[in-house]
Amino acid sequence: MVDEVDARIIEIFSSDPKMSVLEASRTLGIARATVQARLDRLAARGVVTGWGPHLSAEGIGYPVRAYCSLAIHQDSGHDAVAEALSGVPEVLELHTVSGEFDLLACVVARSNADLQRVLDAVIATGTVVRSSTVVVLNSLIPPRALPLVRAAAGVGGPGRTGPQ
Repeated sequence: MVDEVDARIIEIFSSDPKMSVLEASRTLGIARATVQARLDRLAARGVVTGWGPHLSAEGIGYPVRAYCSLAIHQDSGHDAVAEALSGVPEVLELHTVSGEFDLLACVVARSNADLQRVLDAVIATGTVVRSSTVVVLNSLIPPRALPLVRAAAGVGGPGRTGPQ
């Protein structure tokens, strides 16, 4: 659970991750020790998972994004498949899912033609029985978490789902 103060702290560091705790405390009008203690608590609870740079696959030459539904060899197990697919650098995410397929992978490629190479590399791991791929044409809502933080804290406008 996050409250309004947590949400404000998360928001300020999301907009400027290089901001010092002292500067954040002055901007927010909260004691420096309070900001630091809340940051430590948010990190310990897994709410804040890091402060590194946010990378863009497009910015480093991989503008094609696709989602691959994967059926795996059941005797391999999900962990073995994940380990094998972690060796393919273009696999950015891998999730166990319900339904007809076992896993959902987010992959990137340099071009549509290069996507075939990436898919071949996934299949070449020997852990995937079949796959179905959809190519992203346009991203309308980029990856985000701040609206969710605001909703969880009960701040924000219409459509909030947090505590009332």
